Amino acid sequence: MAEGWLTTHVLDTARGVPAAGMRVVLDRLADGRRERLAEAVTNADGRTDAPILPKERFAPGLYELTFHAGAYLRAQGACLTDPPFLDEVPIRFGMQAGHYHVPLLLSPFGYSTYRGS
Repeated sequence: MAEGWLTTHVLDTARGVPAAGMRVVLDRLADGRRERLAEAVTNADGRTDAPILPKERFAPGLYELTFHAGAYLRAQGACLTDPPFLDEVPIRFGMQAGHYHVPLLLSPFGYSTYRGS
C-alpha cells in the first residue's frame, strides 16, 4: 500500500497573520459517498497540531478539505456581506503517495491554494 500523509495551514492574507481558531474538516470521497476522517481547529500558527491525515489513515484517493472561513472571518471582525462572499471553502484534490501539504491563503473576498511542501 502507498504511504502518505496530509498537512495544512491557513494564512489570513488580509491581516498578514496565521489564521488561528479556524475549523477545518477532512473527508474522503469514494463511490459517491463522503467519509469524515478528521476535524481540527488551527492553532496560533494557523496549522493543525498534527497531520490532519496521518500515515496510518492514508489511502490513495479523492479528498476534500473544508475550511470554515466565514465563522473565522466574523470572529476576526472582518467587514462581511450578508451572506458572506466566502463561507465554507472546499478544496477537492487527489492524493497518490507522499506528503501533501494543502494550505489556504484567505481574505474576505478571495482565496488561493497550492500543493506545498
